[in-house]
Amino acid sequence: MPLREQLDRLVDEMVTKGVRYEDAQREFEKRFIAHVLVKADGSLCKAADLLGMHRNTLSRKITEYHLRHS
Repeated sequence: MPLREQLDRLVDEMVTKGVRYEDAQREFEKRFIAHVLVKADGSLCKAADLLGMHRNTLSRKITEYHLRHS
């Protein structure tokens, strides 16, 4: 199944279940960052580069979402 179709189904399911936009956005960002941190072997510099954000911003988000990067 194409990614766009999977995303459409997920969004439809979330809307049907009453998930609020802010909650969905927050959860997506948290999982996206966690995945990139694993891919970057815990390196903040590598992860920040892959995410296209400043290292300090990433560090703040790691703290905000209670993620581990080591």
